[in-house]
Amino acid sequence: MSIRSFIPFVIAATASFAAIGAAQAQPCATNFTSSGVPMVSQITYRTWDLSKKAPAAVLPAIVRAIEADGDFGDIRTDKASGTITAMQEVTGSGRPQILKVTARKQPTGTRIDIAFTVQPGQIAPEDAVRKGLCDFLKGTR
Repeated sequence: MSIRSFIPFVIAATASFAAIGAAQAQPCATNFTSSGVPMVSQITYRTWDLSKKAPAAVLPAIVRAIEADGDFGDIRTDKASGTITAMQEVTGSGRPQILKVTARKQPTGTRIDIAFTVQPGQIAPEDAVRKGLCDFLKGTR
């Protein structure tokens, strides 16, 4: 292999490792999933992330982010179980969307699971939900 043919390989390998590093740095977006059938059944959007902070530090940071969003009410924190629940009613239907967050201690910090459920007959753009959920988790790193 000549030097000239080796350079594209090095560039490609470096780009691959950079992509792997970016994926590890942004697990919230890469861990995002959704289940359900739009307008027919409820849709649940889920993601998770890891934090080096303890659950006791993670929960208040997420609550502040949810409050700053301004679209959620009835925000409840249960420190003993490491959970947060909040409701969003922006459709005028009287059927709220539910946000649930769970922070569980791990050997190296905290695993944070977050789920947003949209009721049957309602829709929420997946990209907007992904961004919103990941924004809630940003302050936990």
